[in-house]
Amino acid sequence: MQGLNRRGFLKTASAATTGTLLGARLHALAGFGKGSAAQVAANDHIQIALIGAGGQGQGDTKTAIRVPGVKLVAVADCYNGRLEHSKELWGDDIFTTRDYTEILARKDIDAVIIGTPDHWHKQASVDAMRAGKDVYCEKPMIHLYADGPEMIETARATNRILQVGSQRVSSVIYAKAKELLAAGAIGQLNMVTARWDRNSTMGAWSYTVPPDASPETCDWPRFLGTAPKIPFSAEQFFQWRKWKAYGSGVAGDLFVHLFSGTHFITGSHGPTRGMATGGLRFWKDGRDVPDVMLGLFDYPEGFNLSLHVDFVDGGEESEGLIFTGSEGTMEIAGNSVSVNRVPREKAPGYTIESFAEATQKQIVAEYKKKYPMLPPEGAPPVGYEKYVAPPGYSDSYDHFKNFFAAVRSRQPVVEDAVFGFRAAGAALLSNLSIDRGTIVKWDPEAMKLV
Repeated sequence: MQGLNRRGFLKTASAATTGTLLGARLHALAGFGKGSAAQVAANDHIQIALIGAGGQGQGDTKTAIRVPGVKLVAVADCYNGRLEHSKELWGDDIFTTRDYTEILARKDIDAVIIGTPDHWHKQASVDAMRAGKDVYCEKPMIHLYADGPEMIETARATNRILQVGSQRVSSVIYAKAKELLAAGAIGQLNMVTARWDRNSTMGAWSYTVPPDASPETCDWPRFLGTAPKIPFSAEQFFQWRKWKAYGSGVAGDLFVHLFSGTHFITGSHGPTRGMATGGLRFWKDGRDVPDVMLGLFDYPEGFNLSLHVDFVDGGEESEGLIFTGSEGTMEIAGNSVSVNRVPREKAPGYTIESFAEATQKQIVAEYKKKYPMLPPEGAPPVGYEKYVAPPGYSDSYDHFKNFFAAVRSRQPVVEDAVFGFRAAGAALLSNLSIDRGTIVKWDPEAMKLV
């Protein structure tokens, strides 16, 4: 559909009647999502490898190879069962190894997907780029703040593509939200409220541990990497998001998606300060990261961001963002974005009942001269619009399509190392705030803690 500029939006809104307001005006958005039959020249084929073949890594790879001209040739993981399953999924000719450096040494691999635990993101990405490979790195891009500058500099020095895996920045829904906000659909942005509620065992990262998990089937020393050296733990190997040594908790797993989406839509580089609170309220199973977290962040553009993640919510699992402006709200929920425009009154109103009648008449007369074009009292709100992605739409597919287009063209991606660091750096302020028990400050331009 055609873009919606501010004048067009206001014209549509002002023409709304009570009848049209009883139901949403629905608009279908164009999107890819189910793949494409586009032909790709033989010399444009891209061969990829997967490093870290857990649930996210395998899911990413299944989506990636749906993009025309992309072929998987190798997989690295620290668990034998995942290497075996990779061959079951993608064929016996897939090269498998526990040591990803064997993959990076191959000349027939153009790009890698990094689906490792967070504490391996930096090293695997840097090693891959230095080996001449382009990188799709799962979010959060960093585990420690020191990871960011090294990843950014390596991408620049090696001229490699690095895209971070927060797929919402490639979504037609988020692109439409960005367009609507820029067109003034809700006036001046004041507040963004984002939530992510998970009310399930799997949602709280208590993933299944296979019965054959052991030091023989799992390369525990390689998995640990830079983490503290402790005896083998099957739970920490397969449920690593529960521990700070390998993951970043709800901030790195979920907040970072909400930051990425907010930054993409608003064009902001990030907050200047933030504070968070939370704790372990329900999942007291040995983990050392919160299962409930609330965060509040100040942005230099003049709006606040309020984040909420809850692994104990008693209702349905859901996520979404609400953008509150001076003239309405915009909400992203599932594969849709809706705008409820309520234009501000152009007149301030008056309270005159306690004044003498002569004074009241004088005030009313002057008021009518100053504000002659008032809407009738009790007029309904105007301008409810809803935009819906096509059935089966996948922003993950679009995200990989954009990544491989950049690999071919050598043009920049939207979610590069700088974008990824700014999103993850902002998200991890939450962990710092809870650890320190205070407000923490961040310079989003220099990407440094203050």
